Amino acid sequence: MPEHHASQYKDKEKPTQIRDSNIVAAKAVADAIRTSLGPKGMDKMIQSPNGDVTITNDGATILKQMQVMHPAAKMFVELSKSQDIEAGDGTTSVVVIAGSLLDASAKLLSKGIHPTTISESFQKASAKAVEILEGMSVPVDLSNREALIQSATTSLSSKVVSQYSNLLAPIAVDAVLKVIDPAKSDNVDLRDIKVIQKLGGTMEDIELVEGVVFTQKLASIGIHKIEKAKIGLIQFCLSPPKTDMENQVVVSDYAQMDRVLREERQYILNLVKQIKKAGCNVLLIQKSILRDAVNDLALHFLAKMKIMVVKDVEREDIEFVCKSLGSRPIASIDHFLPEHLATAELVEEVAAGTGKIVKVTGATNAGRTVSILVRGSNKLVIEEAERSLHDALCVIRCLVKRKALIAGGGAPEIEISHRLMEFARTLTGMEGYCFRAFAEALEVIPYTLAENAGLSPISVVTELRNRHAQGEKSAGINVRKGCITNILDENVVQPLLVSTSCIELASECVRSIMKIDDIVATR
Repeated sequence: MPEHHASQYKDKEKPTQIRDSNIVAAKAVADAIRTSLGPKGMDKMIQSPNGDVTITNDGATILKQMQVMHPAAKMFVELSKSQDIEAGDGTTSVVVIAGSLLDASAKLLSKGIHPTTISESFQKASAKAVEILEGMSVPVDLSNREALIQSATTSLSSKVVSQYSNLLAPIAVDAVLKVIDPAKSDNVDLRDIKVIQKLGGTMEDIELVEGVVFTQKLASIGIHKIEKAKIGLIQFCLSPPKTDMENQVVVSDYAQMDRVLREERQYILNLVKQIKKAGCNVLLIQKSILRDAVNDLALHFLAKMKIMVVKDVEREDIEFVCKSLGSRPIASIDHFLPEHLATAELVEEVAAGTGKIVKVTGATNAGRTVSILVRGSNKLVIEEAERSLHDALCVIRCLVKRKALIAGGGAPEIEISHRLMEFARTLTGMEGYCFRAFAEALEVIPYTLAENAGLSPISVVTELRNRHAQGEKSAGINVRKGCITNILDENVVQPLLVSTSCIELASECVRSIMKIDDIVATR
């Protein structure tokens, strides 16, 4: 009889242990990333096995590079990735909120509340929270450039490049506004905004180019600038045809050799003549795998005919280039006709830092695309600048999707927490408990903001609660002054979508972790 008893007892033990281990693992991830939240947050330096070093503040990037073994902690990595896809910003906050919710649910579990009850209440609480957020949001018009720039600046404030945010924010806003049609768009394809990195110079040299920028050097010699350009984008090679892989041609005497060379010359001349006939004077050549895309002889002929050549255009850039110039890629010489060419006002080579870049501007039937040229003193800075720009672009994309703003600086979280507490008093039984725990868990954002800013978190959060209880909806932590002010006066705003998707995704993730009671390894 006692043996039977023991086994029964063990069975109950296991789910609790599994849950605990899941919660501990996931919280470890959340704590690792917590310090990089907010304008005063620290950055992480990540060293990959092959010796690459990344310095970043972006939650999704940090977690993507971290090698997480525990399956529950992996869910957190996925969580920040989905926030990155959904909203693009708030990747750190979503993990911090989820960690805090897990902490709350661990406390509830220890009180003996059933996990399913907790998970259901959390779902209701998150729906209620989103409702409250929507209630406190302010609609924004896309023609209001100031508001857009403010929200982009808020997004950039926690990044390394925050001192350049007055440069980066307007660029991000203008880039998005150029790509969309403000009247009717409700989404932005960020592939239409190409961010090009070029070493050298400082962050202040960043510029927005309406057109295309090629980082490749010019292949042609002596031609640096062409006005009224006719641009052809070709996908075939200007070099003698090769035999198949395994074949060889043996040439026995000089006459034959001569003939081969003469043929080759004739062949290339014909190609070049046909290109010239179509009226093309700028040639973009796609990178080729099998053989040199263009050989010296062809370059020589092209230079004689005053045709500018850019070679090694990457495969994945082809689509972008076509969209920007309104041209079509030409796959064979027979198709090289005038109607396939794009026209542009100016194609010129400009010195940039150590190297040179080729700029194409003023395309006649240009698509809605822009290029942003990011400059910086070293690779790490440029990469981080690009990630920060991406965040800023995403913030504006969120505003295009849902045209509403809310305050930042921990204000919305405290407000939700306050309202949920009030709502919890009207509920009976276990649900009230769970709602209260959910509300308390949201206070982690202002708490962490205060902690990272070196303020005393407890007194700051208490003071915040007090201000919100008195009905100041937009009281938040002013990190620069180290006190509590009306955040909207400081222009700290963020898109509604970022906050709502934060809460929805975090609570969803916590619910799925709560429902797990066993981990089975498969062979």
